[in-house]
Amino acid sequence: MRPSALISATELRSLLATQNDVLVVDCRYALTDASAGAEAYANGHIPGAHYADLGTLLSGPVTGMTGRHPLPDPQAFADGMAAMGANNDTLIVAYDADDAMFAARLWWLLRWIGHQNVRVLDGGLKTWLEAGGDLNTRAPSAQRGTLALRTRDMPTVTFTDMLENVESRKRVMVDARSPDRYRGENETIDPIGGRIPGALNRFYKENVDAGGRFKPAEELRAAFHELLGDTPPEQVIHQCGSGVSACHNLLAMEIAGLGGGTLYPGSWSEWCRQRDVPVERG
Repeated sequence: MRPSALISATELRSLLATQNDVLVVDCRYALTDASAGAEAYANGHIPGAHYADLGTLLSGPVTGMTGRHPLPDPQAFADGMAAMGANNDTLIVAYDADDAMFAARLWWLLRWIGHQNVRVLDGGLKTWLEAGGDLNTRAPSAQRGTLALRTRDMPTVTFTDMLENVESRKRVMVDARSPDRYRGENETIDPIGGRIPGALNRFYKENVDAGGRFKPAEELRAAFHELLGDTPPEQVIHQCGSGVSACHNLLAMEIAGLGGGTLYPGSWSEWCRQRDVPVERG
């Protein structure tokens, strides 16, 4: 059985005081301001934490037909984590401001390259401060680690796969965007509004409580069973706007004991850029 995908602020403080091979990674970011996360990190972060930028390390180059946050080259991503000091056995803890939207992306990417020893700080930086943790502004140095690509167990699908699935409906699609964007309303990020035909909606923020902590596993399990019925996790494709908040639903299902889902990395931002694709609204 895999260890918990989450770690509390209290547990993290204890580990940092007693263990050496722990790498903390700050994933703060703002979709509306690409520099906001790095600025927040520079203004104060968990001591010893490195910064992972969504637009660079956690994504690949954007082209005219990709989504907004394509997956990075796996080797380049592994090299970037090794440069922070990550080894094959290192416990890597990802955090962001509060609800783990961006931390979940790092969690998924590390699992994608075969690194199992990764956890997300439940409640993010907010809970760290509430637990009495301090911040500093020093950028840490690190001796290069040995983290390398290993067996990858986080499946993905392509645009072509999604187009075929829209016709066959062999697998269930889950859209992690807010209900209004799912309906095609108030779209301010992508060129057009709407959703991939047949997709169900599970807004990622429904996975956490008002304080940004994930809801109990039993509650998450019941909610996903209500949404998906008897569909096994392996038959579920997760997508969102650009493949980021979809990772949050994948993490929530993992917490609920329903791991095994698939990510469509391009998500709506790739789908809506293709010619003559079907779109649902309302």
